[in-house]
Amino acid sequence: MTLYMDANATEPLRPAARGAVLAALEAGGNPSSVHAAGRGARRLLEAAREAVAARFAPGFEVVFTAGGTEANALAIHGLGQGRRVLVGATEHPAVLAAAGPAATVLPVLADGTLDLAALEAVLAEGPPALVCAMAANNETGVRHPIAEVSALCRAHGALLHMDAVQAAGRGALPVGADSIALSGHKLGGPPGAGALLLRPGLHLPALIAGGGQERGKRGGTEPLPALAGMAAAVPEPGEAARLAALRDRIEAGLPGEGVIAGRGAPRLPNTSLILLPGVAAETQVIALDLAGVRVSAGAACSSGKVARSHVLAAMGFGELAGCGIRVSLPWNAPEDAAERFLEAWSAMRRRLSKSAA
Repeated sequence: MTLYMDANATEPLRPAARGAVLAALEAGGNPSSVHAAGRGARRLLEAAREAVAARFAPGFEVVFTAGGTEANALAIHGLGQGRRVLVGATEHPAVLAAAGPAATVLPVLADGTLDLAALEAVLAEGPPALVCAMAANNETGVRHPIAEVSALCRAHGALLHMDAVQAAGRGALPVGADSIALSGHKLGGPPGAGALLLRPGLHLPALIAGGGQERGKRGGTEPLPALAGMAAAVPEPGEAARLAALRDRIEAGLPGEGVIAGRGAPRLPNTSLILLPGVAAETQVIALDLAGVRVSAGAACSSGKVARSHVLAAMGFGELAGCGIRVSLPWNAPEDAAERFLEAWSAMRRRLSKSAA
């Protein structure tokens, strides 16, 4: 029996989300049509919009997109116009790519949290900026001090964009951002849905022009079934605490050579990035896959490639940056997940150690 532990790549579809997708598919209609079927689709769309806003950022405008990458790009290209763009060194590749080579990269501390002193110094140097700081890192699960980042932004007239793709649904989101990116399949909804949440009053030109959908901020017919599923993907009470207990059992059971990146910082309840010195991440992922345990080496965003982690490199791990695997527990992780993982990981470690010898 396989053990899926790659929720940060994509969560398994939640039953409520599946039901919402099927209901929207059966309802049919285009939300932009004025006939009865279109009006019914519009009601479903607006219900999903209201649910997402109420859950993640009450009072914010919700612009639906096709995913988290588009939501981040929409915010950075739109809100960054006429501003310096500042990005943390451990941001997701989607954010780094949207920010472009002209962006100023901010360092992180050894625990993976944003260097606030460096941020303040850069903010004081020049004209207003757009700061991009993720709520929680997709590889390590480390949470940035968003409240402090927001206070610095306010003091220097900067805007704050928060990539909340990994943090959403795994505890309350921090407040203080001007825009927030979400992704449906990271919540346990289907892929193909995302959202950008905007503080009222912000001007945001469309990244994708079209027929005026999403109040002119995102052209193209909305992927209604996927968006309905995203809005319905709500965690069960106590889910975060249950996953945190499983994660803690994994970390407590690792032998001394297993290193946890960002262990001393606040982290997502479901995430551990485990380093095994001297063993390439790709080798570990393949070995565990053969044993029926599905993990990843950092972000699942490089077309299946395994590369040296820019996150671990920014945290100062040096050669170890190529030796880490990400274990991210899904919402439906079984209660024996920790013990099964530790058994497979220990067997892998013993086998690879013998091979190296």
